[in-house]
Amino acid sequence: MPEFNIDPQARIYVAGHRGLVGSAIVRRLKQDGFKNLILRTREELDLTKQEEVERFFQAERPEIVFLAAARVGGILANSRYPADFIRENLLIQTHVIDAAFRYGVKKFVFLGSSCIYPKYAPQPIKEEYLLSGHLEPTNSAYAVAKIAGIEMVQAYRRQYGFPGICLQPTNLYGPGDRFDLENSHVIPALIRKFHEAKIQNAPHVVVWGTGTPRREFLFVDDLADACVFLARHYDDEKIINVGVGEDISIRELAEIIREVVGYTGDILFDPSRPDGTPRKLLDVSRLFSLGWRPRTSLKNGIELTYSWFKENISSARLS
Repeated sequence: MPEFNIDPQARIYVAGHRGLVGSAIVRRLKQDGFKNLILRTREELDLTKQEEVERFFQAERPEIVFLAAARVGGILANSRYPADFIRENLLIQTHVIDAAFRYGVKKFVFLGSSCIYPKYAPQPIKEEYLLSGHLEPTNSAYAVAKIAGIEMVQAYRRQYGFPGICLQPTNLYGPGDRFDLENSHVIPALIRKFHEAKIQNAPHVVVWGTGTPRREFLFVDDLADACVFLARHYDDEKIINVGVGEDISIRELAEIIREVVGYTGDILFDPSRPDGTPRKLLDVSRLFSLGWRPRTSLKNGIELTYSWFKENISSARLS
């Protein structure tokens, strides 16, 4: 595909720049020398309110948009607050995609999620498996919202020639993550659990579920690199998976985190807690065929994340 040249002075809007993904995209853009970044906090711009989004696009006229703003959470948060997840994500997507089209954005990058795929999809999961089966019930509200966002970008592309692409990242982790013990994803939750157990000299750490589900994990700065790469090198209606192409069991993951943290106690698994999807590994052949590869190993990424957590524990998102 022909390369989309991003002008060094381009006005780039990163929606959700304080979140895990958005902050990594900002880091990546700054590394590339982009200085004309348009950033707004939730207090400055509520993306769930159409009139605020309209005023923002009318005044700022961004040329490139990375839509990383979303309501996100782990298994418990998704099952406990499904109405919040579907409502907020539908509103954010609808307002931002429509405004980006109407105000002439030249490239739009929509961040979806691997949870859009059926619970029992064949492994590894190809992009074509979307809508081929039932979703994982614990996060179906979030998944349906993301699927609607994909459909909207594709529909605007077909009807209006909207230059939007849809990326489906695998499970993410890294600096700036949310380290809530109940509502965050598995890596930050376990990092905090093992860290606190080490400090308290606790005899064991309890890990939710059986430990048998397998997951793929992508360091968030690698995702940010892929986002910028695909903004330049991908222009197609078809969704594209972003991952590493390898997975690991939750039991193996817990062992790695215990080693990185330096905790010497036992690991106990609680099978009364939900496991979620048995396995979720993305087929990333479409992405890899374009020439992109992740740079960060899982252990190295966890080490970087744990270092960040220790250095920023006073300001980290713990709840």
